[in-house]
Amino acid sequence: MTGRRVRVLGKTVDDQTRCEHYATSLDVIAILFACCGEYYPCHLCHGECADHPAAQWPRAERGREAVLCGVCWSELTIDRYLEVDGCPDCGAPFNPGCRLHTEYYFQA
Repeated sequence: MTGRRVRVLGKTVDDQTRCEHYATSLDVIAILFACCGEYYPCHLCHGECADHPAAQWPRAERGREAVLCGVCWSELTIDRYLEVDGCPDCGAPFNPGCRLHTEYYFQA
């Protein structure tokens, strides 16, 4: 759903979901955590701010909207996010380094 503002928790530093841990021009996503249904900019923010351990999204849930573009606030399904290098709605590029951390969020 494009443009809908949702709450992003954690140590955000701007209104495009960048955080204290990841704040480059490409760090513009937040992840809806399977364990709590809350958006955080990264696994470190969740670890420092949530009162519970993180849980991965099961492979069977890949069709669920769980990735937020911090530029246009569109929500992407997990499958769609894993297919693209940027937001399909606004064209904002995503940090390719995030692919190194997918196991923190999504089951293989």
